[in-house]
Amino acid sequence: MKLSARNLTLAATLLTASAAFAQSSWKIDPAHSQAEFTIRHMGISNVHGRFSNINGVVSLDDQDLSKASVTATVDTTTVDTGVAQRDGHLKSPDFFDTAKFPTMTFVSKSVEKDGDDYKVNGDLTLHGVTKPVVLHLDAPEKSIIGMDGKPHRGFTATTTIHRQDFGLVWNGTLKSGDSVLGDDVKISLDIEAAQQ
Repeated sequence: MKLSARNLTLAATLLTASAAFAQSSWKIDPAHSQAEFTIRHMGISNVHGRFSNINGVVSLDDQDLSKASVTATVDTTTVDTGVAQRDGHLKSPDFFDTAKFPTMTFVSKSVEKDGDDYKVNGDLTLHGVTKPVVLHLDAPEKSIIGMDGKPHRGFTATTTIHRQDFGLVWNGTLKSGDSVLGDDVKISLDIEAAQQ
């Protein structure tokens, strides 16, 4: 069966509209999102902290999550470990140097299936250094209509980074010769986003 030029144009328009409809944009809600981190202290305990004020956009295609993307910015000045003196040290040039680097950013490059979940490959820029990282993303939950009348979705992901890769090299040495701080930092992300 031959299609007329008019029918071909109509078909192309429908396909374009369908593709546009499948791709949805979700704005990260800073009030309901946070990044938590864990680092070893003296090799015998874990110190936990968190960042708030996360902003960004998630683009989704529910028919093919490999087409998803995310851009997020985290306010490093919000670092909170529950100890004011330690938080002040973390904000200093010894660590995050928040006066010079008040944010860190993540920009995804690709998304791939990993069993029931996904791997999000992207670039993390922290302390002025950009390095590739992999986020291990749980399969996204279904959307729920929020009190604002918009669909909301939650995203949970984890990763581990080597802090010295990003120029966070400060450390102390115990009398035993052991380091005060570990180098690997475990990160857990809990993100809520509203459809735009």
